[in-house]
Amino acid sequence: MNVAWDPKKALLKASKEYMVIFAILILGMVFSVASPYFLTVNNMTNILLQATTLSVVAIGQAMVLLTGQMDLSLGQNVCLTGYIMAYLMNISEINPWLAILIGLLTAGLVGAVNGFLFAYCKIPAFIVTLGMQNICKGAAKLITNATPISRLPDEIAFFGRGYLWDAIHISVLIMLSLYIIVQFVSVKTKMGRQFYAVGGNSEAAYFAGINKKAVYLTAFTLAGLFAGISSVILISRLNSANVTNGNLYEFDAMISCVIGGISMTGGKGKVVSSLFGAVFLILFFNGMTMLNVDPFFQDVLKGMVLIAAIGIDVLRNRQRQA
Repeated sequence: MNVAWDPKKALLKASKEYMVIFAILILGMVFSVASPYFLTVNNMTNILLQATTLSVVAIGQAMVLLTGQMDLSLGQNVCLTGYIMAYLMNISEINPWLAILIGLLTAGLVGAVNGFLFAYCKIPAFIVTLGMQNICKGAAKLITNATPISRLPDEIAFFGRGYLWDAIHISVLIMLSLYIIVQFVSVKTKMGRQFYAVGGNSEAAYFAGINKKAVYLTAFTLAGLFAGISSVILISRLNSANVTNGNLYEFDAMISCVIGGISMTGGKGKVVSSLFGAVFLILFFNGMTMLNVDPFFQDVLKGMVLIAAIGIDVLRNRQRQA
């Protein structure tokens, strides 16, 4: 029996799924009117570049959130990975490509340890990743006593400062390519469906024959790997590794995911929506800076945005269950 298409329901569904895009447009218009410096090529480029590194981390956080967990170590994983790569390139004078490979392997290993301790040792993800956050932070400072490492090799410059046809940032192309691949994997492959199944109902997934432990391990490992990729782009763009690199990225990525419609309870949302959430977040605080809002007050606002985003997620889940 064919069900008649209801335009009202279709419009309501679209408005819920793409609400963040509408919010970005409205926010952009408000800040454009409020500040003459907002809608400029330089500022739009700056917003896009900031969103690029955060969005790549948000991909990993989204994959973990889909399984119903969270990773609080991602930001410091970015920092540690950057220091390792910069140290190998500048201090040890290792081939930059080999240094990047070692950095990515380290980032993936950090994620794998998180996943193993959670899935196989039954330690809560919150505790594991919070502990790993501090381990990465301390290890990054130990490498060079928290001293920045700058003037990185020219071979890696194109990751963060390169252009295609002198118009399109290479980092943006990398970010978009990753989103296309991960969105496809999450929707069209067995592995992606298992992520949703475990996050939606872990017990049902277990009885369906899905190896929950392997799914968790995979999600955390990939999240670590994406943190490493973000770090490559970040140190290339800044031309340095610093202890502030990746600071609070784990929370910003979480906010981006939740704003984009990914549920913290797992099993709901689209990975690609975290991109729009990241753009919204960067746009919001860039506009605040343009309006000369006190940076300390911006920290207060960020906390409020996090609470509001989670509150909206709770309301969404209640509506689905009603």
